[in-house]
Amino acid sequence: MTEILYDEVPSLDLADFTSGDSEKKAAFVKKLGDAYQNIGFVAIKNHGLSKELQDKLYAVIKKFFSLPDEIKTKYEKPEIGFQRGYTGKGKEHAKGRNTGDLKEFYHVGQELSDIPDSDPIKSEYPANIWPEEIPEFEEIALEIYRTLENAGKNMLKAIAIHLGLEEEYFESRVAFGNSILRQIHYFPIENPDDVPADAVRAAEHGDINLITLLMGASADGLQVLRRDGKWIPITALPDQLVVNVGDMLERLTNKKLKSTIHRVVNPPRELMNTSRYSIPFFMHPRSEMDLTCLESCIDTENPKQFEDATAGEFLDERLRELGLKK
Repeated sequence: MTEILYDEVPSLDLADFTSGDSEKKAAFVKKLGDAYQNIGFVAIKNHGLSKELQDKLYAVIKKFFSLPDEIKTKYEKPEIGFQRGYTGKGKEHAKGRNTGDLKEFYHVGQELSDIPDSDPIKSEYPANIWPEEIPEFEEIALEIYRTLENAGKNMLKAIAIHLGLEEEYFESRVAFGNSILRQIHYFPIENPDDVPADAVRAAEHGDINLITLLMGASADGLQVLRRDGKWIPITALPDQLVVNVGDMLERLTNKKLKSTIHRVVNPPRELMNTSRYSIPFFMHPRSEMDLTCLESCIDTENPKQFEDATAGEFLDERLRELGLKK
């Protein structure tokens, strides 16, 4: 396949896939496949998430992150690998690094009341944690969680078709999956000399999960590494979500689909004392999903590159590498 060097993230309309028009649907799958085999990112519109709802969540998280540290740390749970609730400043670092990222964040996962009691996955998840100081957080965050999960399922249907799988291939594998809505605050640095010289808002990394759906951030800074080694800025229009391939999908497809390396760079020194907010939705499958490379993605030119693992095993390994789990 001819490599395309994009200067910006390709824009797609998810309504082309969901409209019922077979030609539009096929064109969407083709464009998506080309982008995911090259840069690993697309921007999509008509994803179901309103600007009004996004604005509400941003207002809520700004309120939470402005609380004193001693209040925020009430909601920090290292015993569950920080998978729900608050994670304090500098606690997470990129794989292969020891310097913590210049951020703090808040995790929301599957709401246990949404999962049938008959599904054994229910016992694997901790309950969500809601800050009592901000009662409106729960309703807004859960509505966004469910909306993004639905958009993610449609994206995975398109990916399945591109891979020559049944359209519903991922459906049972992501039903009540271990997805995470992460509210991030890249906090202001009053004196840049007070932080390690190599400290950045988010060091270069690939996401762990199948796909990530990212709503527009409050400031610039996100960059993606192109195949030729050039970093290009990622900017989504207000009505778009940026959707990228994660490591689990790269693993499943034996690198046919690219989990692109990306980072959040520090602003110019004179703007280091400003905040940046960002909200990604990390779409994870159920822990038992088999990530063994698909046979259709293995051939003599592209031999199998990964050992067999389940999604749960891979996640556990990566959380330890990131310093979130001991």
